[in-house]
Amino acid sequence: MTDARLVVGPFNRVEGDLEVTLDVAQGRVARAQVNAPLYRGFERMLEGRDPRDALVITPRICGICSISQSAAAARALGAAMGLDPTPQGALAAALIHAAENVADHLTHFHLFFIPDFARPEYAGRPWHGRAVERFTALDGGAQRSAVQARAELLHVMGLLAGKWPHTLAIQPGGVTRAPGPREKARLAATLRAFRRYLETVLFGGPLEAFCAIPDSASLMRWPGGDLALFLEIAADLGLEGLGPAAGRFLSYGAYPLAEGPAFAAGVLVAGRPGPVLQADIREDLSHAWMLGSPAHPLEGVTTPDETMAAPGYSWCKAPRLAGLPMEVGALARQAVDGHPLALSLAARGGVLARVGGRLLELARTQILMEAWVADLAPGASFMAQGAVPRDGVGAGLVEAARGSLGHWMRIRNGRIATYQIIAPTTWNFSPRDAAGVPGPLEAALEGTPVDGAVPLAVQHVVRSFDPCMVCTVH
Repeated sequence: MTDARLVVGPFNRVEGDLEVTLDVAQGRVARAQVNAPLYRGFERMLEGRDPRDALVITPRICGICSISQSAAAARALGAAMGLDPTPQGALAAALIHAAENVADHLTHFHLFFIPDFARPEYAGRPWHGRAVERFTALDGGAQRSAVQARAELLHVMGLLAGKWPHTLAIQPGGVTRAPGPREKARLAATLRAFRRYLETVLFGGPLEAFCAIPDSASLMRWPGGDLALFLEIAADLGLEGLGPAAGRFLSYGAYPLAEGPAFAAGVLVAGRPGPVLQADIREDLSHAWMLGSPAHPLEGVTTPDETMAAPGYSWCKAPRLAGLPMEVGALARQAVDGHPLALSLAARGGVLARVGGRLLELARTQILMEAWVADLAPGASFMAQGAVPRDGVGAGLVEAARGSLGHWMRIRNGRIATYQIIAPTTWNFSPRDAAGVPGPLEAALEGTPVDGAVPLAVQHVVRSFDPCMVCTVH
């Protein structure tokens, strides 16, 4: 029996608008409905345009993950063209994309997620004074150092992509700029400086040692940096068991290189790995303010229901893989890749697991980027040429910081006939489907304690998914 209905939103520190309706029974969430209340219509804007326009328009979907949108659009167009990047072009594109994802992980931890623990509602906890000093929004020492480190890391964009956000550097055949010896040296210096920040401030220890942690119990004993303070908070508040996952994880595979993706593609369901069968993706519209029938993205349309009729309650569609909702993100990527710590965290899959997965990926990606810079070969070919077909189809599947991002393009008579996008937050923040099965966040919120008009536990669960609502509704 429902005791009360609570509407939480709009959330601050979120890209775009987000509203969550909670049915509360006996002080806990009995049912949640997640609403993306803003329709934007980028997919419709692309119809009838030159296919190359997608490389310009889709990065404007979001100012946080614009490189991810660029990479997905380039791979979709490249698939339609039958064109692969050169090996060095793929390496440079991976560096650009990884730098954005790492910057996103750092931003999420320090600016979006951790400031909630400095709130006065937690006064009296043994760690609260230190949290106020380190994590208070705008004023905390951790925030200031993170913003500076992030700004310096983004020099990678200036050296390889020309600018950020909304670069045109990533193309179907590679990248537009071939770095020379001087750029290679500057990239290496930039990454060395970023590693110093990570090892002295955030992790308080060697990245390789953190990446060697075998399980969640060992993680809780990590002794250094701002991470140790977060782990103390997590243990005190029980964040390991808050907002559990349903045990279904998806990754398209991150950073496609000539030898394969740096982080593996696949699914993990109830601890069992399997392949990603793209043909099994469908977008359910039963509880979205959209018209049409469930369809694969290549056959799908984006037709808004302007009446906003029930049972719809969100502009977000409900993507499903073989009929199942899937959680995406750094935790999913690292678990699908088989990292022992990620697998241990994913077995529970709560707030601690999602944040821990991001930090694990941040450390592992830093190590990868250093190796990729060492492998850059000035003087090699960084771009392959090709022609846009008169008719064709292509899919671009990449991994943004928040999870699996897919672009599906259909070309007819030299123009975009249809263009469909499933963003990470579309997966994680989807509404119910025709069978009434909730999306990953809706399911994770069930059972969460509600302790006021703005329940902190609910906010921790929502922020652990790192929502980007403007991507969700394109």
